[in-house]
Amino acid sequence: MAAVLEWTGDDEEPVPASFPSPQHRVRGRRTPARPGELPPDIEAALWRGNELGSPVTAVLSSGFAGLDAELPGAGWPCHSLTEVLQAQPTVAEWRLLAPAMRLVVARGGNIVVVGPPKSPHLPGLKHAGLDERHLVWIQAEAPAERLWVTEQLVKTNAAGLLVSWLPQARQEQIRRLQVCAQACDGPVFLCRPAAAEHEPSAAPLRVQLRFGLDWELHVHVLKRKGPTHEGDITLSSVPGGLESIITPRLLKPSHIIAARQARDGQPHVVGSPAPRQAPVRRVTAH
Repeated sequence: MAAVLEWTGDDEEPVPASFPSPQHRVRGRRTPARPGELPPDIEAALWRGNELGSPVTAVLSSGFAGLDAELPGAGWPCHSLTEVLQAQPTVAEWRLLAPAMRLVVARGGNIVVVGPPKSPHLPGLKHAGLDERHLVWIQAEAPAERLWVTEQLVKTNAAGLLVSWLPQARQEQIRRLQVCAQACDGPVFLCRPAAAEHEPSAAPLRVQLRFGLDWELHVHVLKRKGPTHEGDITLSSVPGGLESIITPRLLKPSHIIAARQARDGQPHVVGSPAPRQAPVRRVTAH
C-alpha cells in the first residue's frame, strides 16, 4: 500500500510518497508579492528611465571626473557607438579623447583613426602622452570608403579605440554600425557635424562638444541612457605642449579680452582685428 503524506498548505489534495525528499517538501504557499514588487534577481537587472544607465556595460574612463559622473557606467561605453558632434572638425575631439587614448595605449592597445580631415599632429600627440607606434592612421577620402573601413574595423574588433570621421553618414548606416559595434571590445567614436544634432541616430550616447576661450572644453550630453542632461560640463584641457610653458596671464585669455574691451570702450569679437587706435597728432610749439 502506498503511503500518503498530508499537504500543509491551503489545498486538501494528498501528495504521493514518491515526492523527492523531505527537504523539498513545500510547507505552504508563498505569500504573493505586493503590487509592483519584483523578485530580487529581477529587480537587480531592471533599469528604470530615471536612472543613469546600467553598470553592466563595460566602459573606459574618459579621464575627466566631471564627465564620467554624467556618463552611464561612469565612462565611454564599449561594445557601442558614441557620437561626438561639433561645429568644426579636428578642433577639440583630440583633446576630449586623449585621456582615454592614453589608457588604451598603456594597456598595449592601438588607436585607429579613419579619415581625419587634418593630419594628426604627432608632436602634439606625444605631449598628450600618446605613443605614435600605437597610432594607426587610415586616410580614406570618399565617404563610402570611410564607412566601409570603419565597418570592417568594428566587425574584426581590430582597435583598442576607434575614431572615425563620418559627417555624411545616414541613419541606416549608423544603425548598422551600432549592431556591429556590440561585438567590439573597445569604444567606437563617430565624429559628426553639430547640425546632425537634429537627426535621429541609433548611437546610444551622443555628446556635443565646444571649446572655450580659456582652453576649456564644454560638453553637453545630447543623448544617454538615463535622464535628460541639462547645461554643459566644463573640462579643463590645456594642450600638452603649452601647459608647461604658457604664462599664467595667457591661461585666461578671456580676462585679457575683457580688459581690452574696458580700455577701448567697445566690444571686441574674438578672431577679429583689434580696434584701431586713433593716430596721435603731434603739435610743435614755435
